[in-house]
Parts: sequence; structure tokens; C-alpha cells
Amino acid sequence: MDGQYSEKVMDHFMNPRNVGEIPDADGVGTVGNPVCGDIMRLYVKIENDRIADVKFKTFGCGAAISTSSMVTEMVKGKTIREALEISNRAVAEALGGLPPVKMHCSVLAEDALRAAIKDYLVKSGREKDFPEIKFKEEGHREGHEHK
Repeated sequence: MDGQYSEKVMDHFMNPRNVGEIPDADGVGTVGNPVCGDIMRLYVKIENDRIADVKFKTFGCGAAISTSSMVTEMVKGKTIREALEISNRAVAEALGGLPPVKMHCSVLAEDALRAAIKDYLVKSGREKDFPEIKFKEEGHREGHEHK
């Protein structure tokens, strides 16, 4: 990683926050990009409809690790609805921007978060409580290939 990355990206890469697993997680989301090989797994613990704890494990480039770390910082303490409003662009902006060829990493971070919340809602039988939410299929979104 060189000068094309912001100080925040470098900080979250060198000192990632919330790394690890939550053994009794309420929801787990795993997403990946088969083209570049990045894989993100996000664990959430929900209490009173809020993200009480969140951890991640990411196999990928520095930008993938940085976006995973940042999304965990952004989501902690948020309600489920607030967490679902976090976009990949918001993650990238919170990091001070990403190079265009690395924006797919922020997409993976958003998708991993949504997949973990979806897992929680399905396991708890609460997906009907969120009828306005359209969940994408787990995995990588079409049109966001690594270049």
C-alpha cells in the first residue's frame, strides 16, 4: 500500500479494530469477490435491536481489511435499521476515500454487514419486521468486479 491511500485507510490496515470472532454471534455474514479473492466474515451480537458487538475476519488486500475495520466502528451501537442504512460510499468516505479500483472493498463491507443482519433476522424469525428492506443475495454484487 502506498501514497494512493489516505492516512485513515493506512491506520485501519495497520491497526484494524474489532478483529476476531464472536463465538455466540446472533448473526454471521460471509461475502467474497471471486475475481480478486477477498473474503469478509462479519459477526454481530444484537441486544435490544442494537448492534452491541461486532467483529470481523477478512482475507484480502489492505483496502479490504480497512473497510472491514471501519464498518465495524461505524455500526457499533446503531439500531438494526440505522446499520442497514450504512452504504459502501459512507464506509469509503469515512476512510477518507478509496482508489476507484478498490471501491469494491467497500461494497463487500456493506454486503457483509447486511448478510450478518439478515442471518440474525432469519434465525430469530424477525425478517418480517423489516418488510421495507430488500436483501441482496449473499455473495458479491454483479457489476463490481475487481479491476
